[in-house]
Amino acid sequence: MALDWEQTSIDARDPLALGRWWREALGWVVVDDGPDVFEIRPEETRTPGLLFVPVQDRKTVKNRLHLDFRPDDRDREVERLLSIGATRVDIGQGEQSWVVLADPEGNEFCVLGSRQED
Repeated sequence: MALDWEQTSIDARDPLALGRWWREALGWVVVDDGPDVFEIRPEETRTPGLLFVPVQDRKTVKNRLHLDFRPDDRDREVERLLSIGATRVDIGQGEQSWVVLADPEGNEFCVLGSRQED
């Protein structure tokens, strides 16, 4: 038996707005912008994607699952993400080689150390 990772679903109060934010943040393409969902992928036929689905409740606690991204230049990427609406988040991580940010709806994600540091 084989399993393919198709997508990660993200609950959102405004799936369209949050999906568009992540599309800009990642430079991905829109593959579904239906009335109730918004999906992006790295390329139209490349998975996994991110699927944004509507919920009524606001996020209230730290995510149990989050995304980690490895940039070419951590500091430059953090500044770019902050400039488009991300916020810095303290989840008790202390001083680390990664930076914890949140998207406009408060979902945490990490920007890991720069590739050239590896």
